[in-house]
Amino acid sequence: MMRYMSPRNRVPRTAQAEPIRRIEAGPWAIELLPGCAYATRYVASQAAIGFAFDSQRGLHAIGSDRIRPFDALPNGLAFVPAGCDVMSESPRGGEYLRVIRSDGAALPGDHAFNNRIDQPATALALRMRSALLQPSLADDWEAWALALAERINADKGLPSAPHALIAGRRMRLLDEFIDAGLDGPLGVQAMAQLLGLSEGYFTRAFKHTTGRSPHSYLIDRRLARARALLLDSNASLAQIAQACGFNSQAHMTTAFKQRLGVSPGHLRHQL
Repeated sequence: MMRYMSPRNRVPRTAQAEPIRRIEAGPWAIELLPGCAYATRYVASQAAIGFAFDSQRGLHAIGSDRIRPFDALPNGLAFVPAGCDVMSESPRGGEYLRVIRSDGAALPGDHAFNNRIDQPATALALRMRSALLQPSLADDWEAWALALAERINADKGLPSAPHALIAGRRMRLLDEFIDAGLDGPLGVQAMAQLLGLSEGYFTRAFKHTTGRSPHSYLIDRRLARARALLLDSNASLAQIAQACGFNSQAHMTTAFKQRLGVSPGHLRHQL
């Protein structure tokens, strides 16, 4: 069931309990809660997507004053819109994924639901869970979160957007924008806004145009600049990592090893 991320709402965990795993990517915040007992009551200040990996039993009242028992199946998608009254408790709980927009932007959907079985949502949630447990440079959090958000209205039979291409002139504009901001935290939201497109439409059009996700494209551009700086400057590896928008020198080293099969220090020595 949907749960508010506040320590006071959750039963104290033992020392051996799993931690809450969290990542922020662009305008998204994603959390993986371990399975444990919980009890919460709140009014949702913002919309949130949830996914229950385990079967759960308890009591809840979502968007209603009537408290009812629930017996939820595993792999259930849930959604709580902003302003919705929520009361939920379970003596056992279960592992749970929660996704919100950290920038306050609205999510699609205006009706609360839970325990919806949706195969594409299940595949996305399992992929996100694996990435939270074992992160990788290839993790495309913005694309995953956006795709999961699009499952909220999937039952309404919304037509899928047709394949589209980003024209050469607009792609050149995007490349200039990326080059100018490569030392910062560029994301799908900023690139989509530049072209006046929604994030979902931009992501699909970009992948159809380039054959890669925006995330993968950005990593390649950062690596290309880092390789040039390794050859043409005396900057330290830490300085190069910062100039290319990597989180740290270690992050840049991981990217080099995974994409190029060599560390930046070894590559500089070869050059």
